[in-house]
Amino acid sequence: MSRIGKMEITLPQGVELTVDGNVVKVKGPKGSLQQTLIERVGVEIDGRTVNVTRVSEDRRSRAFHGLMRALIANMVTGVHEGFSKTLVINGIGYKANVSGKVLNLALGYSHPIDYPIPENISISVEREMVKVEGVDKQLVGAVAADIRAFRQVEPYKGKGIKYLDEHVIRKAGKTGK
Repeated sequence: MSRIGKMEITLPQGVELTVDGNVVKVKGPKGSLQQTLIERVGVEIDGRTVNVTRVSEDRRSRAFHGLMRALIANMVTGVHEGFSKTLVINGIGYKANVSGKVLNLALGYSHPIDYPIPENISISVEREMVKVEGVDKQLVGAVAADIRAFRQVEPYKGKGIKYLDEHVIRKAGKTGK
């Protein structure tokens, strides 16, 4: 039995989960999400608890059991609390601001970078901090990774974009005589 798959998902107040065929829909105060189930996995709703079951005991069913449980649990957390990632911009002249649905970045290139903000994602900029928020954990992580990829942190001076909790190993550089 999958250690992750056999755990129950408890629905918080204000969150409702419905199964329509092979589509799981979750609604909550922050929004709604849906996920298509793999045919090897089923969902049982018992009041405020949700159990994910598998159809057979083969290897692929066991693998998808834990995956689908984790995806559904992330959907429940997302519509109830939301997800966020914080990025830090470090470097002289590096800056970011939001205008409408576009994130404007100046990262030391000869041109500014305009990143269109996807639907269901909100980005706020406060000094050198860029905060990406949304209900879909996968989309929040993907947007944060896209922004970080514009200028990754270099190891000598530490200039670039990094996650707030990321530790960059710095190199010593050349020694002068």
